[in-house]
Amino acid sequence: MLERKVSQLAAGSAVLGLVLAAGAASVAGPWDSGQRTAERARAVALSRTGGAHHDVPGAAAPARPQAPAPAPSAPGVLTALSPTGAGTKAVAPRPRGLAATLEPLLASPDLGRLRTAAVIDVATGEQLYGNAAAAPMTPASTIKLATALAALSALGPDHRIPTTVVAAPGFRGVTLVGGGDPTLDTKRLRALARDTARALRDRGVTTVRLTYDTSLYSGPERHSIGVNDNIAPVTALMTDEGRLDGSTTGDAPRSADPAGDAARAFAELLASHGVATADPPARAKAPKRAALLARTWSQPVSALVERTLTHSDNDLAEALARRTALAHRKPADFDGAGQAVRAELAKLRLPLAGARFADGSGLDRRDKLSAALLTALLARAADPDHPELRPVLTGLPVGGFSGTLRDRYGDGSPGAGLIRAKTGTLTGVNALAGTVVAANGRLLAFAFLAGETPSPYTAQPALDRLAAALAR
Repeated sequence: MLERKVSQLAAGSAVLGLVLAAGAASVAGPWDSGQRTAERARAVALSRTGGAHHDVPGAAAPARPQAPAPAPSAPGVLTALSPTGAGTKAVAPRPRGLAATLEPLLASPDLGRLRTAAVIDVATGEQLYGNAAAAPMTPASTIKLATALAALSALGPDHRIPTTVVAAPGFRGVTLVGGGDPTLDTKRLRALARDTARALRDRGVTTVRLTYDTSLYSGPERHSIGVNDNIAPVTALMTDEGRLDGSTTGDAPRSADPAGDAARAFAELLASHGVATADPPARAKAPKRAALLARTWSQPVSALVERTLTHSDNDLAEALARRTALAHRKPADFDGAGQAVRAELAKLRLPLAGARFADGSGLDRRDKLSAALLTALLARAADPDHPELRPVLTGLPVGGFSGTLRDRYGDGSPGAGLIRAKTGTLTGVNALAGTVVAANGRLLAFAFLAGETPSPYTAQPALDRLAAALAR
């Protein structure tokens, strides 16, 4: 049993091997992210026991980070998946055999009245199985695959989101400028306040009027679902995603005014460093002629994409969609973001018939994607000509190990460690889209979408059975 689990984990790295075999190791994404570390740590444990803003004009971006080393498991799969190795000689599953395997599982009443499916061979792009594959369906959170791919394509994997502090002439007025980074946390806000206070004290300033600027975004701050623990108001300035309970993932009580909360916390931090604010912070645009006092940067988009997909982070998905809108010179609101995501996917020549992007997170039921589009997104992320898109694959939760699949594909499941997939869940909607290494080493991309499902507690296992069947 131990040997089987370890071999499953190694095979689960075949996606990474495909990336490296394509010659994209230096730009393939954050191989040694926290997710990678967690997977390796768990593998070791198993072996021991036997038993997962505005950008300021002229401001320079941080230096390009050095590409991390490949995962230790990668060399073991290179031979099998390289163009000259055995993996490319393995025969893809036969469409007729796949249909015979999948159709009885797809017919399960646990998947409701509406269901679509697509399975493709990633190396060739050949569709091996389809059931209404081109039909648009409500995708729930699997739409984050589209959001992530568009953001990586439009912004690049090394792009970072800034949060800045600027001063009006005379340095008596200071503005905290939101750049759309929902991952800004107390530690970084404290460092921003420290640097700001130092710059002000160096100029002999110890009292300022503090304002905060959220004008980078436009349109309503509230998502169409209204007040909901799954998402904070969508604003260009917030800390910790507006969470009020100290959590970092999942649903949580959210601030009704995350921008104001961030500004008030910033004022308190300034005071702790010897700079007082004359009045409570007020919302206002930064002066056009302003001096940069301090700045903090998010992690690169590659890491933000991984976090978005691994944990199905709604706040971060909406932020990535709006940064994509800004890259396309469109309004940073829900409509502009949807238009930009669609335009970016069109540039990548993906099948967009019937697709609709009402938001970036998948919480809006007006979103529509097809199973064919989802598998095409995954294949494009594996395309050797687009190594910048690789974090879409490395960010996928791993069955039985990480993120939203951590508690699925338990011991004994053929999908544990082999299936990497984005989940999607709304009331009456369940979806699963990702990659799986078949028994002969072929990498397959799949998408299963179900509507009018009776219960997520029965629909999710039914979807898992479909993906696990591909692993066999």
